[in-house]
Amino acid sequence: MSITYKTPEQADKMRVAGRLAADVLKMIGPRVRAGVSTDELDRICHQYIVEVQGAIPAPLNYKGFPRSICTSVNNVVCHGIPGPKVLKDGDIINIDITVIKDGFHGDTSRMFHVGEPTVLARRLVDVTYAAMKLGIEMVKPGAYLGDIGRAIQRYVESERFSVVREYCGHGIGERFHEDPQVLHYFDPSRGKGEELRPGMAFTIEPMVNAGQRHVRLLPDGWTVVTKDRSLSAQWEHTILVTDTGFEVMTLAEGDTL
Repeated sequence: MSITYKTPEQADKMRVAGRLAADVLKMIGPRVRAGVSTDELDRICHQYIVEVQGAIPAPLNYKGFPRSICTSVNNVVCHGIPGPKVLKDGDIINIDITVIKDGFHGDTSRMFHVGEPTVLARRLVDVTYAAMKLGIEMVKPGAYLGDIGRAIQRYVESERFSVVREYCGHGIGERFHEDPQVLHYFDPSRGKGEELRPGMAFTIEPMVNAGQRHVRLLPDGWTVVTKDRSLSAQWEHTILVTDTGFEVMTLAEGDTL
């Protein structure tokens, strides 16, 4: 697989898909509260994507994933499967939404607090958002993928948190996952990595742990948790490289980065 460069027409379709994904997060936000199950959040999102947006929930049956969204609570790093787990006050949860509209994908995720989080949880969520924003702001023609990872890692570690290395951002378009891989840390063996050029579209989605960076995969084959059971947070946007910088393709109307 090689990097695909989006034409203006393809970019327009990605903007539509990205806006729809962002709208799902905006819709579900008020429903994230103590007493609701992650299965119920999945049901609401599925119904909204299919019946209201006329779109397709990309995760459903993707390589066998059984639900329409990912719900990653507390020490779950990513790919949490919605189920009977009921949210309680103090939880933090990442909801990851990817929709397909007219053959193109929009992929975004964000963190939600359930009730009043601990000081540590709030700081972790805020630092992770700031890390994603720093990574996004590195995007411009002539920069390199390695610049993104370096900026994120440097900031996260300065805040005494750690960056997960086993999972990364990815190219996106007509396929859910395309080249390039977007690391959220700097890998000296890869050096600068790919040069950024207009038309490239990819996600930036750092996963940040309050403890050590190490993770493990649960027997369900999907759910990734922190090895030391520390809290984890993640934010994600789909980014397009433009002639002059970047465009965030997964912002809801009226929102800014």
